[in-house]
Amino acid sequence: MALVEIRNIHKNFGTLEVLKGIDFSVDEGEVVCLIGRSGSGKSTMLRCINLLEIPDSGEIRVFGENILENRDVNSYRAKVGMCFQQFNLFTNMNVLENCVRPQIKVLKRTRKEAEKKALQLLAKVGMLDFSRASVNTLSGGQKQRVAIARALCMDPKLMLFDEPTSALDPEMVQEVLNVMRELAAEGLTMIIVTHEMRFAREVSDRIVFVDDGIIVEDDKPEVIFTRPKSPRTAEFLRAFM
Repeated sequence: MALVEIRNIHKNFGTLEVLKGIDFSVDEGEVVCLIGRSGSGKSTMLRCINLLEIPDSGEIRVFGENILENRDVNSYRAKVGMCFQQFNLFTNMNVLENCVRPQIKVLKRTRKEAEKKALQLLAKVGMLDFSRASVNTLSGGQKQRVAIARALCMDPKLMLFDEPTSALDPEMVQEVLNVMRELAAEGLTMIIVTHEMRFAREVSDRIVFVDDGIIVEDDKPEVIFTRPKSPRTAEFLRAFM
């Protein structure tokens, strides 16, 4: 069953056409990685799914609803977690508060309930010992793991990751990818924009290659990486790997 279904979406920024008629779907429990050059439209696709950008035309259905007609954006986003390149944590709060406040505000949980959930998920991502730490004292890898815990606190049915390791030093990348591998193994539906090709090959059910605002190829990892059908895909992988 398709959890996400995109039909013919177009998106312009001024005179620049970024998405040129995208058709794309993700089934419940699937892990799909979007790959392609910088500026190809991958992150814009993700931002449209989370309503951070609104397509100029087309339809996006998530959980069976046309989200472009959804007036309750906060309620929708509570079911769709998103992790960004730059973490987007509240720097004036400690780690625990970053995970507790959204639950209280959006899900109307009590503080006791929210703290219990937050501590469970901080433990899951290996950040329990830092629950009282200031966000400003954390490394990039630690911040991203807190951002993942915060998103998971909302019990999302779908997780979106926009190049979650691109702002990290190489030694910090692995600790974040390990958390994402665990989530994939647990069956969480995920759409991931990434340049980590080995990770994409390992965790994905499907790889989608985006180039110049269109989906060029959409297939299983073993096909994309060993016998891509499009010369454009093959050229990208040769250059990247």
